Amino acid sequence: MRYFIYLAYDGTNYHGWQIQPNGDSVQENLMRALSTFLRREIEVTGAGRTDAGVHARLMVAHFDFDQELDTAVVTDKLNRLLPPDIAVYRVRRVRDDAHARFDATYRTYKYYVTTRKEPFNRHYAWRLFNTLDFEKMNEAARTLFDYTDFTSFSKLHTDVKTNNCRIMHAQWTQTGDTEWVFTIQADRFLRNMVRAVVGTLVEVGRGKLSVEGFKKVIENKDRCSAGSSVPGHALFLVDVGYPEELFIL
Repeated sequence: MRYFIYLAYDGTNYHGWQIQPNGDSVQENLMRALSTFLRREIEVTGAGRTDAGVHARLMVAHFDFDQELDTAVVTDKLNRLLPPDIAVYRVRRVRDDAHARFDATYRTYKYYVTTRKEPFNRHYAWRLFNTLDFEKMNEAARTLFDYTDFTSFSKLHTDVKTNNCRIMHAQWTQTGDTEWVFTIQADRFLRNMVRAVVGTLVEVGRGKLSVEGFKKVIENKDRCSAGSSVPGHALFLVDVGYPEELFIL
């Protein structure tokens, strides 16, 4: 029987979602907690993999078990076993062929920036030291809808079969006097893609790259032509969507 786990985590102290040979990961902690509770080795597959320091307000993962489980009890037990910076919101029974990664219809990320020094938000927003033209950045962001091949925003030498993605939403929104958030939604994302997109949009906001230049970056299909990747600590995975027919309970 297969189950989906809906969880959140503060990525500050982790080397990302995926198990690493030389660092603590969210996946490892979740597998350890499940294996302790169910008293057998449990493998967990996530909807994607977040980089070191990246957070998730909502990540989804699946695991298999040969007996029917009380999902409320599993949720409670996992939260008792997991560290304080990882929380399970819900466990749901799904079809045996449901897959947390391959059946996801969209993922949504948010990236937070601030133009003011924020001691209480330093782990969750990237501080900018100059004023950006967010209107121009939004103009550039809207051109993302015209493309599907985002090789220019992908980490090099990845094992994916295609660099095509369908972007459904991309917009900067002001949330406070000195705070802005970039929200982007797509059917899938490439490794390091959101951080590279944000870094290149910031070049537009600084006046170092025009909107036409931003389009050329995409068309070049060359990571070296795009901007630098922005820091991971201000990036949040906030939603993952699935067809309702996957769920049994």
